[in-house]
Amino acid sequence: MKDGDIRKGSLDSLREMRGRGELHHDADAPEGPELSAEFWQKAVLKEPESKKPISLRVDRDVLDWFKSQGEGYQTRMNAVLRAYMESFAQRDR
Repeated sequence: MKDGDIRKGSLDSLREMRGRGELHHDADAPEGPELSAEFWQKAVLKEPESKKPISLRVDRDVLDWFKSQGEGYQTRMNAVLRAYMESFAQRDR
């Protein structure tokens, strides 16, 4: 697997990959902060919002470009639309 590859998998498949030596840890990477018990007491589980299926007409070249970026093109298209929406929400404040 190349750096930057993102794949879906189960916990069991990750354990198998680790057992085969396919996963690595960068020993030079900085450690993250320690999270206190207080942090976990205040932590709130936020469920992702459900998506609404729609039919959307877009230019063929736009769709082709998003698809050429690989799996998850609809999620990326949603992220672009969200960023656009949020930029206008910032202006309206």
